[in-house]
Amino acid sequence: MKREWIKILVLCICILLLIPWSITRWQKDRPNPVDYQIRVLMPNGKIQKLNLEEYLVGVVAAEMPAQFDDEALKSQAVAARTFSAKRLSKLPYPDPGYDVDTTVLTQAWISEAQMKEKWNWLGYWRYHSKIKKAVEATQGQVLISNGEYIDAFYHSSSGRKQTERSEEVWSSPRPYLKNINSGEETPLRFVKNYTFTPALLASKLGIAAPSHFSSSDFQVLTYTAAGRAKDLKILGKVYTAVQLRTLLNLASTDIEWTIKPDSISIKTYGNGHAVGMSQYGANDLARKGKSYEEILGYYYPGSKILSLAQPK
Repeated sequence: MKREWIKILVLCICILLLIPWSITRWQKDRPNPVDYQIRVLMPNGKIQKLNLEEYLVGVVAAEMPAQFDDEALKSQAVAARTFSAKRLSKLPYPDPGYDVDTTVLTQAWISEAQMKEKWNWLGYWRYHSKIKKAVEATQGQVLISNGEYIDAFYHSSSGRKQTERSEEVWSSPRPYLKNINSGEETPLRFVKNYTFTPALLASKLGIAAPSHFSSSDFQVLTYTAAGRAKDLKILGKVYTAVQLRTLLNLASTDIEWTIKPDSISIKTYGNGHAVGMSQYGANDLARKGKSYEEILGYYYPGSKILSLAQPK
């Protein structure tokens, strides 16, 4: 009798182990009704074709914390799909041979192997499934305005200020990229401090180093409507805040600074370019009970969610 119970127990364990594997295998082999393909430039320089929905799992895993609320992850999936669809529909000429890379120059993306390294085995089992469900729940959905895919820009955190209008960051206006309250419950989540000596600052800007700083060596000339730096004059040369953020590797353009003869200290608030959807704001809104449709409507006012197969 004891041996029979042991056999039954072993059989039950085998069944429990096989059921999730079989479901995962069935889902993986199931054909996608909207089978778009996207060409991804991998870090090794090779180009790999991926099913769009499969690719989006890697994007959401790279771009948004997997611990976020399901509705926030769905919002990210739709925004990333919209960005991808626009890239597919408007490639530069001549064709570079790929549609996206795996960096923030287009959209960040990580492989399943990188997910396992990032989350460990147990985390991968939990988070990969969670993200895949968010992508599948929004399958084929994209954001449209005036019959076109929107520029679904997104960023980590707007910090203590509103989101930015696109024309104050990249010159070209979009009716759905406006100054919107960030939606973040913790506006001071991202605060970073940087210190530059005359030699270090000059090196990063590619100019001759002064012997010391004076009060006029760092000035904000204009501000955006949201209150971030827009144009600055540094060591006698004018830069846009976007240029300076790149050159100095600053987290954002919402800055405060202190000048001493031997150093300039800069403090930034928020993380990212601040245009479009705040990812931390999306999560905070989701935790308040907002659906992904409501979140996307909040950050991209006037846009509509439509099917990728019929964008117009």
